Amino acid sequence: MSENGTITPETQIKDLTERLESETERLLKLYAAYEQQEKELLDTKAEVEVLEKEIVDREIEKEGLQALLAEKDARMRDIELKASKTGKQVEHLEPELQKMEEKFAREKDRLGKVFSIAEELDNDLRLAVVELQSRDGWYMEHMSLFEDLNKAIKLRYEMIEKAVEAERESQHMNRAITDRMDELVEARAAEMTLEEASEIDATESASVAEATEEAGDDGDEEDDEWKWSESVLEGVMSKNGITDRDAFIEFAKLYDMDGNRYLKGSELGAAAAEFIAQNQSEESSAEDTSEDQ
Repeated sequence: MSENGTITPETQIKDLTERLESETERLLKLYAAYEQQEKELLDTKAEVEVLEKEIVDREIEKEGLQALLAEKDARMRDIELKASKTGKQVEHLEPELQKMEEKFAREKDRLGKVFSIAEELDNDLRLAVVELQSRDGWYMEHMSLFEDLNKAIKLRYEMIEKAVEAERESQHMNRAITDRMDELVEARAAEMTLEEASEIDATESASVAEATEEAGDDGDEEDDEWKWSESVLEGVMSKNGITDRDAFIEFAKLYDMDGNRYLKGSELGAAAAEFIAQNQSEESSAEDTSEDQ
């Protein structure tokens, strides 16, 4: 200050600088204190979180202990209930136990008797084994005689079986031939005269020979191909006035009685009769329909 009491700028700047320094120092102290408080606050929060977690864990542990105690109490009640039931069962089963002891004593006596019988049977078995050994020794000495006798008996039965089998086969073949001849005679007698039957039989034998030769020449054809004798087919068609060859062949396949996929004369004759009758019925029905219209 001057003599007149006024404050110079230098003095003001110096005071302000001192005040700034003091304020800065105070702020630094406050900031340091703030940082310290903030650090303590973070530590406190961490401790609080740890304590809260410990509290939760202890609550969970407490609940688990309570559940365990409840389960233990329930088990104790069940055990006590079972113990009481067991005591009651023991009271009711004591008479049964006495009965079982009596039965055991009786069974023990009976088993003793059975054991004595088993000993007797064992002694008898030993005697029987000795007898069997002596018998086996005698059999070994005379075994050749028994073997010769066995071979002779076996040969006799084989001869009898062969004779019976031969006679059976002969009878079976005779019955099969007789049945087949009856079937052929009945099938042909129902469709044609005796002279036509002899002609078709002759043509069938010739056609079978031709089909056999053709099968030998054409070995690469399929086995399921339908076959027939052209001469027999043409004779049957001309005799019955059939003109549609393909339709008649397809119709005649239904009359393959023996299933060998070969149309014989008897099968073609039966198919021709049915084919003509079916065509006549269709024509008559068509005529009736036209007349009605």
